[in-house]
Parts: sequence; C-alpha cells; structure tokens
Amino acid sequence: MAVTRGDGSAPQARNAAARQADEQGLLFGGDVVTSPDDIGYRGPTACAAAGITYRQLDYWARTGLVEPTVRPASGSGSQRLYGFRDILVLKVVKRLLDTGISLQQIRTAVEHLRQQGTTDLAQVTLMSDGVSVYECTSASEVVDLLQGGQGVFGIALGRVWREVEGTLADLPAERADASSGDSAADELARRRARRTG
Repeated sequence: MAVTRGDGSAPQARNAAARQADEQGLLFGGDVVTSPDDIGYRGPTACAAAGITYRQLDYWARTGLVEPTVRPASGSGSQRLYGFRDILVLKVVKRLLDTGISLQQIRTAVEHLRQQGTTDLAQVTLMSDGVSVYECTSASEVVDLLQGGQGVFGIALGRVWREVEGTLADLPAERADASSGDSAADELARRRARRTG
C-alpha cells in the first residue's frame, strides 16, 4: 500500500480536479456512523451486504483475509458474527477482486486498512493502477496520482461505508452476547411449532 503526497506542481489543475471530484461526491467527507461493537451480522447477512458468496466468506475467514471481529467461530455449529467494519472490508475486497487486483495486493491493502482507525476509513480513497493499491486521504493526493499516470480506478471508502450502512439497515443483526446455540434452539422451536400447529 503506497501513500502518495502532493508535490505542489500544477496547483490550478489540481484545484480544478479537486473541485470537480468534490462536486461529484466521489471523494472524502461526509459524517458516518458505525454500529456498536457488540452488534454483529451472521455470515449470510454479511454476504448479502458485501455482495459475495458464502464460499468466499468462509475461505477469507479461514485464510485470515477478513475474520469476524464480533464473534469468531468456536467449533461446529457456532455462528460467526461480522461487525460493520468487517463487512465494509469484505465489500472493498470484492470490488478490488472484480477489478483484477491480485489477492496478494489485496491482503496488503486489508492489513493496512486494519491498522487505520474506524473514523479514518471514511476519509480514504483507494486507487489502483491494476497492479498496486494506493491510499489517498485528500483530493490533492488523488490528483497527483492521476497526473503521474498511475491511477486507473478508485474506491471511495466513505461511499462504500454509506452503501453498507444502507444495506444493513434492512438486514437482521444480533448482539454478541446472545449465544449462537440459543438462537439455533429458538429457530428449531419455531420450526417445530409451525409443523405441529
């Protein structure tokens, strides 16, 4: 993950591009709110919100690419719970994969994102030239990267943040302290009641 800093060249072009980017709402800014740390989403819900398959989710968790932070799997039948930030990273991984970025570069980018604070993520735009991933935290850094001919596409994490937030608003969540066995037992009891009733 590289961070590009502006060098002060071509300030008029940089300012015009920054204004245009701000007008389009593609970069940085906007207040975002996260869900509490003890609220999580089961695997199928995380898949729906991130636009991935359950097979991808399971593989990425087993290989350590994106692991659930609210409640990890603790044996057969246990339910992983993914936090808001986990789902945000899952969606970013999916977008990077869709653009042809190598899994090795994605792992590097994800590790870098893990080290960022939650509030910082909304201010980050990931840019890529198809080989490397670059972190930009200001419009001038994006413009400098584009002027250098390196940037091909960008992912504004603030926008992805709002997309995930909107999707999760309509999906079921649960608290981390609710045991997965109780939830499964409750579901089985509801199914039995429907069959016998």
